[in-house]
Amino acid sequence: MEQTYSLPTFQNEDTEIGVGVTGFGIFFILFGVLLYFDSVLLAFGNRHKLKGTSFFLGGVAIVLLRWPLLGMLLETYGFFNLFKGFFPVVFGFLGNSANIPFLSALFRRLEGTSSMV
Repeated sequence: MEQTYSLPTFQNEDTEIGVGVTGFGIFFILFGVLLYFDSVLLAFGNRHKLKGTSFFLGGVAIVLLRWPLLGMLLETYGFFNLFKGFFPVVFGFLGNSANIPFLSALFRRLEGTSSMV
């Protein structure tokens, strides 16, 4: 006896849409991972932020080695080193958008304390 194989048939239109959307999702996740580990993009984006990146990733490694408190402290230090240029922008936005007098004055003062470099 000869056995024939056929492609699976979809029962309704919702299943077809779900399979298509899932396929697109898997493709874009794999493409994102590929771009994330591209050495040229990593060197271009992190060349001047090596200290913050190393502390953050070192903190993740320390957490995985079951030293959570020390690892989280290292991650926090690395996070602040990575995003220290963005904090004045955030404080400026919060100072302008907050209608609470004390917080507005505090955010405006914190806005000018850090450099953008």
